[in-house]
Amino acid sequence: MNKDGHVLNGAILAIGLGVILSVDPTSGPLVGGESGAVTVDAAVTLASDTAWSVAELSLPVVLGALFPDVDTAFGRHRKTLHNLPILAIFLAFPYVFGNLQFVWIGVATHYLLDMVGSKRGIALFYPFSATEYDLPTGVATSSSWAIRVTVLVTVLELVLLALVHNYVFALDTSLAEATNTFGVFIGL
Repeated sequence: MNKDGHVLNGAILAIGLGVILSVDPTSGPLVGGESGAVTVDAAVTLASDTAWSVAELSLPVVLGALFPDVDTAFGRHRKTLHNLPILAIFLAFPYVFGNLQFVWIGVATHYLLDMVGSKRGIALFYPFSATEYDLPTGVATSSSWAIRVTVLVTVLELVLLALVHNYVFALDTSLAEATNTFGVFIGL
């Protein structure tokens, strides 16, 4: 994908994640009061919480979605910063430094978009292997379908993130808690 596609991906992700993290599907009526009736206070609170969550997520997710393409200025594009060792650094960053918790989501979705949405793919195991991996679903970045494919992949990413958030572990948990939950999930 091109820069515009990654910006669009990051913006849609930030909005979608803001909604996913703000809305608890187990809490009953989203804006209903005790009687189930919609109240202005509940609606304003939900809208405020969602807007705050979107604002909070926008910068880290969009930066993460754009960061891998920094390798166009140095190194080898779709190799130097488009690989699993770099993603591991972004996954560990909040655990070590306690901030930038959601940058890894932008980086991971950038990789997914380059693998699924474009023809070229990325070198997932670089610097150990320069082999580029992709799926046969990609389109040329100059194609009239590029934006549509970007939006479709982003919607699918959001569905997956919502399922993980609601059924596996909350995306706003710390990396240590998520690791423990995943360990219990797979039986370790």
